[in-house]
Amino acid sequence: MLTLDKIYHAAFVLKDVIRRTELVPAPNVNKKATIFLKPENLQLTGSFKVRGSYYKISQLSEEEKSKGVIACSAGNHAQGVALAATKNGIKSLICLPDGAPISKIEATKGYGADVCLVPGVYDDAYKRAIELRDEKGYTFIHPFDDEDVIAGQGTIGLELIDQMKDVDAVIVPIGGGGLISGVAFAIKSLNPNIKVYGVQAAGAPSMKNSVDNKHIERLDSVSTIADGIAVKQPGENTFDICSKYVDKIVTVTDDEVSSAILTLLEKQKLITEGAGAVAVAAAMFDKVPIEGKKVICVVSGGNIDVNILDRVVKRGLMTSGRTALLKVELLDKPGQLVQISSIIADLGGNVIGVHHERSNANLAITGCFIRISLETRNFEHVEQIKQAIKDAGFTIWD
Repeated sequence: MLTLDKIYHAAFVLKDVIRRTELVPAPNVNKKATIFLKPENLQLTGSFKVRGSYYKISQLSEEEKSKGVIACSAGNHAQGVALAATKNGIKSLICLPDGAPISKIEATKGYGADVCLVPGVYDDAYKRAIELRDEKGYTFIHPFDDEDVIAGQGTIGLELIDQMKDVDAVIVPIGGGGLISGVAFAIKSLNPNIKVYGVQAAGAPSMKNSVDNKHIERLDSVSTIADGIAVKQPGENTFDICSKYVDKIVTVTDDEVSSAILTLLEKQKLITEGAGAVAVAAAMFDKVPIEGKKVICVVSGGNIDVNILDRVVKRGLMTSGRTALLKVELLDKPGQLVQISSIIADLGGNVIGVHHERSNANLAITGCFIRISLETRNFEHVEQIKQAIKDAGFTIWD
């Protein structure tokens, strides 16, 4: 059984292993609330996962250690297990989905683990890890549905209450549920009045569906940029704990996650992965009732591939009105592009790309299109520019 004593014991074991991440004020996330961040993306392996995996491995018997350990992961648990096993002189094998970011795969190898890439998503990697455990006799380290792992993650809850005793609400990402189970159990055991909200990606709402329908449900598929929480089915332990201790579970879209990643990067100077940003996305887009409250968002990880980060930032700029793409119909004669450019410049927009297109069956023979990419301040600014272009006699196509 998970107990508060076990979580305190985990904190004792981990005190010289993990970094105690300090709370960071984040006034730009949501002006209606007082927001703080718990930046577990600054943890030793770039994610909170090292807490649970290290504590679990520390509790293994000598016989279990001698067999070597095996784990499955979307990337962050992999690095935690690899680091913990190496520090304890144990051989480790990690099954990763073949679509895991290259940065996570290479980091896992860098911590000393052997890697087995499995076609599919986390659940496929889990199936292969179980097969290898049975074939080779490895000791399996579950990424979330294990009481020692949950206890390790619960040390975050102890830290939060110690760091801010008057916190009103804590917002936590959910994949399989190990993190929120530990955090919610610790917090509710010490102060039941603190609200604990969970956040899943809209493309992978396995825990939300399960809790809402009061039984464990398995999704047919998952699709989200938040690969770290793309889990088809929650665990039995985590489902039970979430059902008892989590006040509400909500979802956020990939566009909302992209906006949160951009905000954290630009305003807080923090690099986060999709899974790490979902709690902030929930606060930004008013998914949970936090107005007038003192709130902590757990930023669970920062292991994002640089190539994905570039695409996510571009998506975040577009979805927050910071960039725009306009398609304008012109007459094919000199001076019209200059006129439109002048309108945009006078209103403070910045043209970053222009594409000219003559051939289109819907146009008059003397007509053409231009596609203009702009840097803008917000959606209101975009509409202001569009209206000015229309007022000048041009047609804007959707």
